[in-house]
Amino acid sequence: MKKFFKNIGPGALIAAAFIGPGTVTVCVLTGVEFGFTLLWAMVLSIVATIVLQEMAIRLGLVYGKGLAEVVRNEIPSKTFRVFAILLMLSAILIGNAAYEAGNISGGMLGLETIFTQSSLQIGSFQFNYLSLLIGGIAFTLLYIGNYKIIERSLVVLVILMSISFLVTAFITNPDWSSVITNMIIPRVPEEGVLAIIALVGTTVVPYNLFLHASLVKEKWNGVNDLKAAKIDLYASIILGGLVSIAIIVCAASIQSSEISNAADLAKSLEPLFGSFAKYFLSMGLFAAGISSAITAPLAAAYVAKGCFKWKSGLRSTKFRSVWIFVLAIGIVFSSIGFKPIEVIRFAQVANGILLPVIAGFLLWAVNKETVLGSFKNNTLQNIIGFLIVLIAIVLGFRSLAKVFFDM
Repeated sequence: MKKFFKNIGPGALIAAAFIGPGTVTVCVLTGVEFGFTLLWAMVLSIVATIVLQEMAIRLGLVYGKGLAEVVRNEIPSKTFRVFAILLMLSAILIGNAAYEAGNISGGMLGLETIFTQSSLQIGSFQFNYLSLLIGGIAFTLLYIGNYKIIERSLVVLVILMSISFLVTAFITNPDWSSVITNMIIPRVPEEGVLAIIALVGTTVVPYNLFLHASLVKEKWNGVNDLKAAKIDLYASIILGGLVSIAIIVCAASIQSSEISNAADLAKSLEPLFGSFAKYFLSMGLFAAGISSAITAPLAAAYVAKGCFKWKSGLRSTKFRSVWIFVLAIGIVFSSIGFKPIEVIRFAQVANGILLPVIAGFLLWAVNKETVLGSFKNNTLQNIIGFLIVLIAIVLGFRSLAKVFFDM
């Protein structure tokens, strides 16, 4: 058991990254509108995440480099290589900067459910100081530049988040036979297609494919540790999936159309299940927000490092400048309540393009003998991988259609 927990690390960071405020909100709205009906879609999302992240850790441990380095080193056409690098940089850096505000705001929502007074009025300027608290914690952990400290902190946050949401789900005392049935048997209710797309899209996170390949190199030394990395992956992502399922279960117990986010859910649970449910859910939302607030800037810095061939590590000035930029944008936008519509609009477009493109790049990379040798994909992995890429293409078109046509 001691050895098992010693090997838990990068997978927990990936779980912390995909269970952010966006995931929490999507799961809440899915549970409120469709009950347990779409639990199977979350199971599908977790399977897709495991498949793609397993490819990423093979890349990191066997090839010894991340996905950005593979794209830079293995694409023969200089023009296409430059285009691919620019696409990754623009989408990851600007996209993560835009969504970092959402991560910090999500953590603030969790705290505001408990601490109702969190804004300071200075003349006509209103400032929310909780964003500084969350941003300060993220800044401190990232600036220390010690991977083990970052890893252990996020493992604690994932455990806190897991306990919070799972306990809240058990407090609601759902019909567990119905829960299990809907996890296994697919059903698509009317107007449920968009919810399915949202569940998959918020769980299969493009920047996690870069982050995981880089993190496994920080913790392990090579192909001999591949088994340990896979155990970490399966345990962490399955736990993350259970947390998402727990959020849907919690929301399904509330029969109200006025719930739009997890903070509303926390307040709605209080009269039914007592104040403890509210506090558990609030702490879970806080942990989800702050963990994603750490991993999003970290992922952006790793992508920049791979694209620009930086040799230095977590404490280098270049590496720090990237994550400080992403974190600072998030703090500013969340603290003053500014909604960067055009930046988020670009982030949506970039993310819609990025998901199928990055999944395609990954599938291409793990099929090259020059990259993975005998560890390249087998036929079953390719079939599942291609299906996931097709789903990613559908998600990408849907994301673009939403931005340009509001469909």
